[in-house]
Amino acid sequence: MVIGHWSLVKVVCDAHIPFFVEAVLEGWQDVEICPMEPEQIDASVVRDVDVLVVRTRTRVNEALLSGSRVRMVCTATIGFDHIDTAYCDAHRIRWMSCPGCNARAVCDYIEEAIGDVQRDKVLCSKELTIGVVGVGHVGSLVAKMAERKGYKVLLNDPPKGIGVSFDESEGIGFFSDGEIADCDIITFHVPLDDTTFHMCDAAFLAKCKPGTLIINAARGGVVDEEALLKSGHPYVLDTWENEPDINPQVLQHAFRASMHIAGYSLEGKRNASQMCLDAISDAFGMPRLVIPKTSVESEHLSVARPGWLSAVTEALKAQPDSFESLRKAYPLR
Repeated sequence: MVIGHWSLVKVVCDAHIPFFVEAVLEGWQDVEICPMEPEQIDASVVRDVDVLVVRTRTRVNEALLSGSRVRMVCTATIGFDHIDTAYCDAHRIRWMSCPGCNARAVCDYIEEAIGDVQRDKVLCSKELTIGVVGVGHVGSLVAKMAERKGYKVLLNDPPKGIGVSFDESEGIGFFSDGEIADCDIITFHVPLDDTTFHMCDAAFLAKCKPGTLIINAARGGVVDEEALLKSGHPYVLDTWENEPDINPQVLQHAFRASMHIAGYSLEGKRNASQMCLDAISDAFGMPRLVIPKTSVESEHLSVARPGWLSAVTEALKAQPDSFESLRKAYPLR
């Protein structure tokens, strides 16, 4: 449903969303666009704005939106826990996220982390069992990647019911959290909500066999970091509680650590920007814009060779207070 037609649509967007501003400037004559640093986007800025395009760094809630004319919020991210969706719904503000936009990039991140584990002999067994918690866009790709490598894969998907032994309609086996806890590697790919907050807590970690590797590239808060630190299990973290003010002790004891960049790839960024453009086009009845793949391919591409995650880890551990600046400067792979 079209929100309405304006002679001029005003858009404020996070300046760190690749390809979006260029596409708007080239394709929509009746759009005024203002790219800004996320920390500059406040209530005074959005008061006379029609569309807000953000990432996870911007908290979209009553404090930001009250008294504004914002009719649509787009987040160029998979998750949307930074958006008060109930407030938006109650005030007829359309909102959207970009599920699946960077799924391939996150899967590549998990593959690199597992490769590092084997190269550094953190896990010596060649017959690894991997537990995938959350089997959506990302988790399903991770499961397929692990199966291609010959690993045994156990799936656990909370929305489908933890403890379901088999889903005949989909032909997928689902395992309980107790069975998942017996895996060599457990990787989380769930959204953050009341049901998933600290789902990996002290009780869950106590069930895990010694040496189980925990990976969280989903959302900070899915894993209880204090419990993880005390558990003695090796771990890989890309998402953190209280980002960007992360716990320095948790960082220093991580096997691999990064600054919420698992999904940072040229393909993923293009996909997210395209999905936001499509949503705005549909909402305001404007012509469809297409970001040419040649534009993406012509960007400087940092080729991710084995060992790149180790280098990112070293940089973050050396500059723990530079989480945000390192994230902004991270070259898309």
